[in-house]
Amino acid sequence: MLLRPAFLRAPWFHFLLLGVLLYVAQAKLFPTPPPVVGPLPEARTDALVTQWVALTGRQPEPAELAHLQRNELEQDMLFQRALSLELHRQDPVVQQRLLLNLRFLGLAAPDAGDEALFEQALAMRLHLGDEVVRRRMIQVMEQLILASAPPAAPTEAELQAAFTERSTELARPPRYSLQHLYFSREREPEVAALVSRIEREGLGPAEALPLSSPFLHGYAFRNQTPDQLARLFGAVFVDKLVSAATEPGRWQGPLRSAFGLHLIWLDEFTPARPARLDEVRDQLARDLQQQARTIALQAGIARIANDYEFIL
Repeated sequence: MLLRPAFLRAPWFHFLLLGVLLYVAQAKLFPTPPPVVGPLPEARTDALVTQWVALTGRQPEPAELAHLQRNELEQDMLFQRALSLELHRQDPVVQQRLLLNLRFLGLAAPDAGDEALFEQALAMRLHLGDEVVRRRMIQVMEQLILASAPPAAPTEAELQAAFTERSTELARPPRYSLQHLYFSREREPEVAALVSRIEREGLGPAEALPLSSPFLHGYAFRNQTPDQLARLFGAVFVDKLVSAATEPGRWQGPLRSAFGLHLIWLDEFTPARPARLDEVRDQLARDLQQQARTIALQAGIARIANDYEFIL
């Protein structure tokens, strides 16, 4: 006959077993509700819409607005998670910020140490409403997420694929080395006669410079791209320059800019050409690393979001 241990017949064991079963059943049938994030206050939603309109010039579609709200709530979630991990207690930026706020409010005792003042600020919940503290904690959480699953460095195959895909974007622009004579709008009636004199006497840039008007940005520009020149002279000037002859060592124009007329002496012209991989390798690596970082961060945020309930 099989003997059972005596404790199996003891009342205390039956009560213990019943308690364990009830605890497991409660955990299964009535799980602890997840922390809730949201909904956003109306003022914050309005601010998101205002920022969107400023960037795009239009109102967001419903799906776009929901995406904006979700992103904002995920930031709130990271802040909550950082506080639950008490990361704010070990962060010097948060500590200095709260001490500054406490002293600004005139609530800091003059003889109290920083530790006591920091605890006072936490007890007053100053950290909950401070945007600098919030952003710092979100930044720390993002760093922890990336540290837990760091993105891999781009491979040679990925660099080559990105180089091929972005060949048009990465092409080297044309470059101009030029000198110019500037004639203000008030002097435009004399420009034709001055140009004739310059050509008749065969004047170069140095000899002809005294005939021009003062120009704020100078008179000689080296190895400039069209975009760089456009920032100095305007897009209309660059459009005319690009369509003009590209033979160095001769006068061109006059070409009109936002300031007046310019007679151009082209010293050197380098036409546009495709980029070489060695020229753009570092740029491609940075871009691919940033993409991988963004993907890893989004994946980490999604994992944390599984523990929360979002209310839009």
